[in-house]
Amino acid sequence: MIGIIDYGMGNLRSVEKAFKYVGYEAKIIKDVASVKEAHALVLPGVGAFPDAMDTLIKTGMLEEIKRQIDKGKLFLGICLGMQLLFEKGFEIKETEGFKIFKGQVIELPKHNKIPHMGWNSLEIKKETPLLKGVENGDYAYFVHSYYVANNEEKYVYAVTDYGVQIPAVIIKDNVFSCQFHPEKSGKVGLKILKNFGEMAKWF
Repeated sequence: MIGIIDYGMGNLRSVEKAFKYVGYEAKIIKDVASVKEAHALVLPGVGAFPDAMDTLIKTGMLEEIKRQIDKGKLFLGICLGMQLLFEKGFEIKETEGFKIFKGQVIELPKHNKIPHMGWNSLEIKKETPLLKGVENGDYAYFVHSYYVANNEEKYVYAVTDYGVQIPAVIIKDNVFSCQFHPEKSGKVGLKILKNFGEMAKWF
């Protein structure tokens, strides 16, 4: 069972339906016990970095998610769920993140239309099972005003360009993440979610 973490900040039903569409059991979860029980975890997210961290801390889920990641449980962060994996976010106020990856989450440059909303092509930097069947130049759907910067390039598997290079897929060991919304990205996004579900069998 894939656990989709509910912390009041995500497009949960769309993610749940997308996993079920590609043949994988997914369930929305909102407590520490369910985080422990899930075979794999998905952290979606739309909203503000500090609000998300505050909720995860108050519910006790933050420490349990980190504990399960340390144990090797497969994890996927989507949009804000990816950004929270970094050291700090600077949306509204400076806020500490999960600190799984080095880097900060900062506002997109002012010369861009903000938020970055719509379809952008992916430039694939490295092969990964998560992107099996996804071609260089395929399009994914983005909705965000902040992006990851000052990060370690060795963990970047795909980028997109929006007047600045934006890390689109970042992976380290059992932690997978994407800045775009696979559940809104048509056939490309469904491939990615199916690949994640397939990997969950082996973790």
